[in-house]
Amino acid sequence: MTVPEQRTAARSRLPWVRTDPASVLGTARRIADDLADGLSGAGVRAAARAVRRLLDADAVGLTDLSGDPVWSGRVPDGSRWPGLVEAALQGEARAGRPPLVAVPLHVHDEVAGALVVAGAVRMGAVREVADWVAAAVERSRLEASAEQAAQAELRALRAEISPHFVYNALTVISSLVHSDPDRAHELILDFADFNRYSLSGHGEYTTVADEFHAIETYLALQRAVLGDRLRVQVRVAPEVLAVAIPYLVLQPLVENAVRHGVEPRGVGGLVQVRGEAEGTDCLISIEDDGAGMAPAHAEAVLAGRGPSGSVGLANVDRRLREVYGPWYGLVVETAEGAGTRVLVRMPMFSPGVMP
Repeated sequence: MTVPEQRTAARSRLPWVRTDPASVLGTARRIADDLADGLSGAGVRAAARAVRRLLDADAVGLTDLSGDPVWSGRVPDGSRWPGLVEAALQGEARAGRPPLVAVPLHVHDEVAGALVVAGAVRMGAVREVADWVAAAVERSRLEASAEQAAQAELRALRAEISPHFVYNALTVISSLVHSDPDRAHELILDFADFNRYSLSGHGEYTTVADEFHAIETYLALQRAVLGDRLRVQVRVAPEVLAVAIPYLVLQPLVENAVRHGVEPRGVGGLVQVRGEAEGTDCLISIEDDGAGMAPAHAEAVLAGRGPSGSVGLANVDRRLREVYGPWYGLVVETAEGAGTRVLVRMPMFSPGVMP
């Protein structure tokens, strides 16, 4: 056999060559999807099966740091593979060589598990697939971190609810217990409703109707505190009430309007909240006639460069854009002495966004 013929024969035995590239990429994508919950998730067995087909191996095992692989194919005979797995995890380097090899999976410069391959498979192919698997595990961790960050943002929004407002609301309620018990009873129910919605655990999404109910409860309490200094107009079109919206988006914006627009003014002011459909979008505006601010300051606050402890606008804007895309989010219209108007734009319907 000539040298070119030898090379051709060798290439024909490699799954990388005889497999359609689109099929290889599709398999790699499925492996990543199967490992969305990491090396201890429910999709590990399917991922091992896909890796085995990709490598044309006799058996493939995937394990986390426990050292107990999930196998696809016939588990290798004998007691050699447990020692190879332990060596790969402890030594953070390849243990063995084909036809039986264990390769550590490095994620963020740390060993997260190991890939075990049994069969006549090229070592280069094993290393390449191990890199794919490690990248998929890394992506799953990043996505989990993003989810944790989103939950942390919700906790930050809850923590930003003004203790001063809570104290004032309770003071007003206590002052009415004897002079106007019916009014005190109504405010106690409003206060309980407000806290149940704002502080309790919720799903990722709610409805515009629920957010407007939270707004009305908050404004009822603020009117009890501020009296005639706070004037309120709330209008919402029926067609947007069922629109799904990320939880705790509107209430922080209304609270900003009261705290930074109305309260600083000795004469009080007006807060207007409107919700309406605009084509295929839902448009919600929160407007106050307070002192306003310099546009450059508003831009800094929206970008998260505002005063320490002020995360509301930037937090809400980031969450909206992450859910709906860069065309949506907040627009702030303001000028010194001209009040502030915050526009919330989102689609009437978005796939995967359900209350």
